[in-house]
Amino acid sequence: MTGTLTKIGGSARFSAIAIHNGQVHLAGQVSQLKEGDIEAQSRDVFAKVDALLAEAGSRREDLISVQIWLADMADYGGMNAVWDGWVSDITPPTRVCVEARMAQPHYRVEVLAIAAQR
Repeated sequence: MTGTLTKIGGSARFSAIAIHNGQVHLAGQVSQLKEGDIEAQSRDVFAKVDALLAEAGSRREDLISVQIWLADMADYGGMNAVWDGWVSDITPPTRVCVEARMAQPHYRVEVLAIAAQR
C-alpha cells in the first residue's frame, strides 16, 4: 500500500472513519431515533456526519461524494428538505439516493460520505 492510512473509532466490525492519502471515508451513519420521522432522522444523521468530519480534520464544505439509502422512497421529499438546508451554504457534493432494506426496522435513512481532509 502506498500512502498513509488511519482508522478512527467504530467497533470490532468496522471503523467509523478511515483516512487515506487525504481522503476521509465515513462508515454508513444511521439515526438511533426509534420514533423519529424522516426529517428528524435526517437531521440526526447529517449532524453525525458533521461531527465525524470534524473529528477527521474535515468539514461539510470538503465533501466529495455522499451516498444515501432510504428505507422507503416515499421519504425522498422529506430527506431532501433537510438535505437542501444542510448543503445550502456550500457547493454540494456528488450524490446518489436509492431505496434499500435497512439493518434495523427503525432506520429510515443511512448516509455514507467521502470528503477531502484539510
